[in-house]
Amino acid sequence: MVGRLLDGRYQIRARIARGGMATVYLATDLRLERRVAVKVMHAHLADDAAFRDRFIQEARSAARLAHPNVVNVFDQGQDLGTAYLVMEYLQGITLRDLLGEYGRLTPEQTMDILEAVLAGLVAAHKAGIIHRDLKPENVLLADDGRIKLGDFGLARAATSSTASGQALLGTIAYLSPELVTRGIADTRSDVYAVGIMMYEMLTGEQPFKGEQPVQIAYQHANDSVPAPSLKNPGVPALLDDLTLWATARDPEDRPRDARAMLDQLFETQHLMHDAAPANRTATQRTAVLPSAASTRVLATADLAPSAPRRAQSADVVDRLRAATARAHRRGAWAFAAVLVAGSLAAGTGWYYGGGPGSTAVVPSVTGKSQDAANAALIGRGFRIGPADQAYSSRNEGVVTATRPSAGALLPPGATVSLVLSKGERPASVPSVKGRTVAAATAAVTAARLVVAGRIDRASTRAAGTVLRLVDDEGATIAPGTTLDAGTAVHLLVSTGPADAAAPTTSTDPAQ
Repeated sequence: MVGRLLDGRYQIRARIARGGMATVYLATDLRLERRVAVKVMHAHLADDAAFRDRFIQEARSAARLAHPNVVNVFDQGQDLGTAYLVMEYLQGITLRDLLGEYGRLTPEQTMDILEAVLAGLVAAHKAGIIHRDLKPENVLLADDGRIKLGDFGLARAATSSTASGQALLGTIAYLSPELVTRGIADTRSDVYAVGIMMYEMLTGEQPFKGEQPVQIAYQHANDSVPAPSLKNPGVPALLDDLTLWATARDPEDRPRDARAMLDQLFETQHLMHDAAPANRTATQRTAVLPSAASTRVLATADLAPSAPRRAQSADVVDRLRAATARAHRRGAWAFAAVLVAGSLAAGTGWYYGGGPGSTAVVPSVTGKSQDAANAALIGRGFRIGPADQAYSSRNEGVVTATRPSAGALLPPGATVSLVLSKGERPASVPSVKGRTVAAATAAVTAARLVVAGRIDRASTRAAGTVLRLVDDEGATIAPGTTLDAGTAVHLLVSTGPADAAAPTTSTDPAQ
């Protein structure tokens, strides 16, 4: 591909990166005489007309999204069967590079990057675009300090069946429970991915690990993300609460979109900002974005209602310029010189003291009994509203969330309602007809069911193809059937034509 001229306009110069679904090249736009990044779909995906058409459609949607924190899409097309996307070229590193270089980040650094990511995502959600592949690899930190969100559209076009196992593993660490179990996504799925990135920035690790994608998927679907402070005691409670809110397993318990999460981030910054020493120097104070801005989707007033800081690309540039340059040279990161120099311990104590003046913060009571949670809320001066119930992996009657969520700033005497667990959500039987044993096992596991074994039976289908799921008696279990989570099922597997050996059974689904 290097040296090729696409559509008589884009001269491919060098390969920048290769992923499971596409390769990115540095190219020269000969018409406008500028450097661009060209993303070229892998040939085996470009041959799929449905995938290619969806890729092009999503590229057009992304091209209509103009925001300082989003990578600009300039063009898309096909040349001799090669589907490609042309984007602005940013010289710098990714958030993944930065985490690999420095491990975990400080709370201040995390909030700076998080703010820029959410600002770009706000514009996307307002435009009706769901990213669906948010991860550190798609957060770009330019050498000039700009922070931009990339890869809009491509993730929407991709499916797990078309991605390689390696690419899936790189992405599944940030997939929301509803994407894992039901394959559906909305703005709250993006919020979940941002929450996972937030956890990783604060701790230097992903919350869920596994050698196989299905192991990670199972944890997303069944386990709650732990508080970052359990891994890094230096994380303040305010950021714990924001992370846990964003990564709630039930979408109903998360911020409804990037706008809601960004608003809460501003409030968190406000609390931590006001808790810092009052005698900071001018260089330690946070800059404010000028009201005038270049091309963008949201007006300044719409992007953020009144809050103590509005750091978009303009002032993030200044704070990250030194950091991104030093990252290339394996030097020390210099965020501290331009960030608020405050005592997080003092800020946390002030926070738990009740907040500014006549406001109080809803505490996190997840995992407590109803009585203990009520006592904690009453102790903060809140009234207790009628409790709701929701499915959860927690024991029945245990608190899974509050409404409003933990971290919300309310006047004393405001009403807070508990959400109590009513036990595990019943599992819905997936369709496994025509799949391989490995793929069917993964689907069943992700649905929170257990493959107890396999039954081999002659059929017209190719040997090794799963025919359906059956129970212990051999009766068919139809897709969509509701079962208790953890119910054992068996795979009915074809042995090929009828002249094959007589049916056998096995307790090992992998055979």
